[in-house]
Amino acid sequence: MSSDLTHLDSAGAARMVDVGDKPSTPRTAVAEGRITMKPSTLDLIRSGSLKKGDVSAVARIAGVMAAKRTSELIPLCHPIALTRIDVDIRLSDTEPVVYVTAEARTVGQTGVEMEALTAVSVAALTIYDMAKAVDREMRIEGIRLLSKTGGIHGDYHAGDTEPRG
Repeated sequence: MSSDLTHLDSAGAARMVDVGDKPSTPRTAVAEGRITMKPSTLDLIRSGSLKKGDVSAVARIAGVMAAKRTSELIPLCHPIALTRIDVDIRLSDTEPVVYVTAEARTVGQTGVEMEALTAVSVAALTIYDMAKAVDREMRIEGIRLLSKTGGIHGDYHAGDTEPRG
């Protein structure tokens, strides 16, 4: 097995990486995604007219809750003491799209990329859930890591790191 695959042992079995000897350092991660929909659906979200309530507020809270529970959802993820999780929901003014961005922070021995990605994913799923009665053609797209800082592997910044929207 390749030594680059840290979640596999020498026999190829899945394992949790031991981070016990790594120093605690500040770490951040930013992720984004979007959900496309019919213009009329975005209008309903913008006006607060959906029966399930304030879509942006509920999606934001769902994203925060999901980030805090990432290690329960993603096998082999370490439980992390988050020092910050911020989920931003932006309704586009030019196209029928809702943009979701999440920033996660910690001081620890492992990164927070999965927490940021999980926050974006669950926030987008929540938007879908709240609007599915009026638009089953919505699409969750483009979930990706924009940047991460800290750790022995160094910083990462996607080629176009400015969040869309």
